[in-house]
Amino acid sequence: MDTHNLVEETKDIESLYTKSLVGIERGAIADGKVIAVKADTIVVDIGYKSEGAIPLAEFSEDELSSIREGDIIEVYIEKLDDQGIMLSKEKASRIRTWEKLASIHNNKSLVEGRVIEKTKGGFFVDVLNVKAFLPSSQVDLKGAKNIDSFIGKTIPLKILKMHPPKSFSSQSPNQASESSLIVSRRQVIEEERNKKKEETLKTLQEGVILKGVVKNITDYGVFVDIGGIDGLLHISDISWRKVNHPSEFFSIGDEKEFIVLRFDRETEKVTLGYKQKAPDPWLTVEELYTPGMTVKGKVVSIVDYGIFVEIAEGLEGLVHVSELDWTPRPKHPSKYVSLNSEIEVSILSVKKDERRLSLSLKQLKPKPWQIVAERYQPGQKVTGRVKTLTDFGAFIRLPEGVDGLIHISDLSWTKHIKHPSEVLRKNQKVEAQILNIEPEKERMALGIKQLLPDPWQSEIPEKFKLGEEFTGKVLKKTDFGIFVELEGDVEGLVYSSEIDNSKEITEGGEIQVRVIKLNLEERKIGLSMKNLKKV
Repeated sequence: MDTHNLVEETKDIESLYTKSLVGIERGAIADGKVIAVKADTIVVDIGYKSEGAIPLAEFSEDELSSIREGDIIEVYIEKLDDQGIMLSKEKASRIRTWEKLASIHNNKSLVEGRVIEKTKGGFFVDVLNVKAFLPSSQVDLKGAKNIDSFIGKTIPLKILKMHPPKSFSSQSPNQASESSLIVSRRQVIEEERNKKKEETLKTLQEGVILKGVVKNITDYGVFVDIGGIDGLLHISDISWRKVNHPSEFFSIGDEKEFIVLRFDRETEKVTLGYKQKAPDPWLTVEELYTPGMTVKGKVVSIVDYGIFVEIAEGLEGLVHVSELDWTPRPKHPSKYVSLNSEIEVSILSVKKDERRLSLSLKQLKPKPWQIVAERYQPGQKVTGRVKTLTDFGAFIRLPEGVDGLIHISDLSWTKHIKHPSEVLRKNQKVEAQILNIEPEKERMALGIKQLLPDPWQSEIPEKFKLGEEFTGKVLKKTDFGIFVELEGDVEGLVYSSEIDNSKEITEGGEIQVRVIKLNLEERKIGLSMKNLKKV
């Protein structure tokens, strides 16, 4: 609204309600003296030949509780003739309110209003007991997000437009002014922001540290109000360490200090920094940290391939999954540490130029082979599970996480085993005897057959004497003879020259044989099918 219209509005109010009228006449506002407080009315004398009666409904509860005979109040003269007068306390108050609103509007001053309800396109606001309209577009600089939060709040406002009612003679107060006052909160914010902007521009230059409030957070950075001007803090300028998302460091509404990196006065574009408030820790990393050092740090990220640990402000290193534990197949990193926990790590390497720190957890733990060397010795029994089967033997995983080898020759004293799978299966729990330990070479030899006495030392010589005959099971036929299983899983060989071809021989079938050779050193029994005593 222009100045001419504002002046005309003020004149309208003055002419309509005879603000400057001297004397007593209809349409004037006069001072009246309370001469009686009755059950339903209050009698007021304005100096006319008769008194006027005002209904109690025009007074508030607070006014009724304090009004006394002799009090002076302002009243509006609605009727004045020979038959008497009609006065209104409420209309006098409303005229004064509109006069005050006109003065506030003319002076471009602020007025407070209480948001009373939401309506189509905005809010209704109580401004000096006048129902004003606050459009949604005038609530904030941008669309208000949580609009319901304004209901019930008292907020500073600017009057945009006002149209005083032409008459109060037959309308209720709200009917007379329901849409006659339009207000703005946005204009108040803009004016405050412009004032702050003027002050900020006086000191704004590159290198200056300013306080700012976080307004918005995006994937690529943070927008900050540094005093009427928005600056952008790029994600790369938040911390010297890796930042996955700005929300790790900031929340909307946070008030922090930022450093101005760049400022274009013509476009008023401001680039901010946060990490630059402190020196780059990577510049002195090689002076402060060396391989082999043990340091404390905070777990800042857990990923499938390892753990990121911050050992100093902005200085972050990686514990690769291979450095979590001495076991060949470590668990997921989350099984070893929790986010934000404080842990100790060993520094493996420092690469300043690459800005890389390699850290380790397992280097601070005893090596499994050290534990094994202290805990076990040859001849001792151990229990483990079959981890791998190979052509030459089986690897057994012990509780300490190390593997011992059972060679195929140490599976049985007597049986000729072609592959360990004939005796063992993967993940099977087995008991074995330690044959040899070499911790420095990370090797351990185990045996299963050694859990039992060697039958070649006493049992076999006693039982399988030269010339004795036995019934055996044919295991395998070869060019050089037939392998036969005797009693007690003992194997013998029928030489090709000692085979009785007249007999039917099939693998799995039984044949009669005679012991013709016993070599205890080579652990071999020679057999023959010829010259048998038994028919």
